[in-house]
Amino acid sequence: MIRPTPLWRSVAVLGVAGLVLTACGGDDTSTEEPKDTASSSSAPPGAKGDGTLKIGTLLPQTGSLAFLGPPEFAGVDLALKDINDAGGVNGKTVEKVDSDSGDTSTDTASQSVDRLLSNDVDAIVGAASSSVSLSVIDKIVGDGVVQISPANTSDELTAYDDKGLYFRTAPPDVLQGRVLGDLILADGNSTVGILALQDSYGTGLAASTEKSITGGGGEVVEQVVYDPKAASFSTEVGQIKAADPEAIAVIAFDETKKIIPELIKQGIGPDTKKIYFVDGNLANYDKDFDKGDLAGVKGTLPGVASTDEFKARLLEVAPDLTEFAYAPESYDATTLVALAAQAAGDDSGESIASKMVEVSSGGEKCTSFADCLALLEDDADIDYDGISGPVEFNEAGDPSEASIGIYEYGADNKFTFLEAKAGTI
Repeated sequence: MIRPTPLWRSVAVLGVAGLVLTACGGDDTSTEEPKDTASSSSAPPGAKGDGTLKIGTLLPQTGSLAFLGPPEFAGVDLALKDINDAGGVNGKTVEKVDSDSGDTSTDTASQSVDRLLSNDVDAIVGAASSSVSLSVIDKIVGDGVVQISPANTSDELTAYDDKGLYFRTAPPDVLQGRVLGDLILADGNSTVGILALQDSYGTGLAASTEKSITGGGGEVVEQVVYDPKAASFSTEVGQIKAADPEAIAVIAFDETKKIIPELIKQGIGPDTKKIYFVDGNLANYDKDFDKGDLAGVKGTLPGVASTDEFKARLLEVAPDLTEFAYAPESYDATTLVALAAQAAGDDSGESIASKMVEVSSGGEKCTSFADCLALLEDDADIDYDGISGPVEFNEAGDPSEASIGIYEYGADNKFTFLEAKAGTI
C-alpha cells in the first residue's frame, strides 16, 4: 500500500483478499446569505480554505461514456440543491464549476482539470472513466485538491500514491468481477469467453471476472483484449467464436454498438450464446439495435438501483434524464465532500480529506445533509449512510461495503433491475 495512512485514517477495514459476498443543484434561488452553521470542529493546522466550498465536476459530456454524464451531473446538482437549501457549508453557499472529462482518445480531461484548478476548486467529482482519472489524478492531488469519483472501479486506484486525497463511492472491480463470475456460473455456464477493452478498467475487470469463474469451477476458454478505437472487431469476435464458449462477457464502452452486430453476424449473438455486459456498456440500446437483439442479455452495475422517489427528485433538476446509472454515487460523493468540509470547519482539500473517513463511518447514523449538519452542530460524530449505500471509506479511500446490481434486457433493448448482491471489501 503506497497510500499514506495517517492517524485520521485509522479505521478497521477488511483486506481485498478477504472479500466476502453476503448475497453475493439546482441553483439556490434565495439571495439571502445562509445562516452561520459552521461546525465547532477546529480546522486542522495549516488549513488554507477561503471560506467557500467550491466543487468542480469532471464528468463525461462527450466520448465513449457520454451516456453516463447526465445522471452523474444530475446527482451532483441535486446534492448541491439539498446542501444549499439546508444552509450551505460553514455558513456559505457551495459553488460549482462543471467540465467535460471526455475519454482517453482526447486531451479533454487534462484541459478541463487545468480550468477547474484555475477556478480554485477545493474538490473535483469525477472522472467516470478509471483511465481518465489515472491520466489526471497526479495533477489534481498535486494541487492539494480532493478527487472523488462516483464511477471509477479499476483496482489500480486502490493502492495509487494519491497523497490521501482520492476517494470513490463506487467499489473496485474486485467486487464486480466476483459478482459477474458468480452470475455467469449460476446461469449454468461452465465455459466462458471474455472480450475486454484495452485499458486499466477493461483488463482489471476481466482479470477479476476470470478469477471468480475459475475459482467457481468454470473455465475461461478465450480472453481477447481489443483496441477500443478499432474500426472493426471481426477478428476478435472470430477468436471468441473459435473457442465456442457457452457464455461471453463483453467488457466494453460505446464500441458495444459495433461488437454486438458482429457477434450476431458470426452466429454467436444473444440468440445463441448467453451474453453479459458490465457497467461500462450497461445502457439502453432501443435506438441502436433491432428489436429483440439484446433480449436475455444480463449485466452488472456497481451500486444500488435508483428508487422511484430518487428518480423523481433527479428529474426535478434534470427533466430530460433517461439514464440513472451512478446518480446515487454522484449524489453521495458531493454530500460527503460537503459534510467533511463542515466537520473540518475548513474547505481546503487537505482539510476535507482529513474528515472523509470520519463522516462516513463509526458515528451516529444520518441519511441526509440536513440531518447530518444538525448533528455536527451539536458536536456529534456522524456516520452518513447515503442513497448509494453505507459507503464507509476504508484506508484506501474505497467504500468498504457496496452492492452490485444485476440487470436483464427485454425485447425493447432496455434493461431492468433483477436483484442486488452485497459485498464487503
